[in-house]
Amino acid sequence: MEKSLHLEIVTPDRLVLSEKVDYVGAPGYEGEFGILPNHIPFLSALNIGSLYYKAGGKTHWIFVSGGFAEVSDNKVTVLAESAERAEDIDLERARKARERAEQRLAQAKEKLDSARAQAALQRALARMRVRGAA
Repeated sequence: MEKSLHLEIVTPDRLVLSEKVDYVGAPGYEGEFGILPNHIPFLSALNIGSLYYKAGGKTHWIFVSGGFAEVSDNKVTVLAESAERAEDIDLERARKARERAEQRLAQAKEKLDSARAQAALQRALARMRVRGAA
C-alpha cells in the first residue's frame, strides 16, 4: 500500500508544484475536501481559496483561484486558473487589491461591477489568508 501522493499544481503559465506529499486539503466548490494516499478516483471543481498539503511533518499553503482537482492512482493533479505558494505572495499587493475591491463594491452601480469587485475581493482575501495576514 502506497504511503504518499504525488501532487502537481499547474496553471496555464507554469508548473507551480510537483512533489511527494502525505496529505492534500483543497477548497472544493461544495466545500473543503481532503485526500490521503490510496484515495478512490475523484474529480472536483475548485473554489477560490487555500489549498494546503503536508509533507515531511510540515504544512504548506498555496493560494488557488478556481480550477479542477483530479485524484487517480495516488496522484493529485490540480489545474488552477492561478496559483501562488504562500512565500511567493506579495502581501502589500494583496492588501492594495483588497482596498481597490472594497472601494469598487462601495461604488458599484451595476450588478456586473459588483460581481467583479466581489470576485477581486475574494481573491485578495484568500491570498492574505494563505500568507497568514487576514
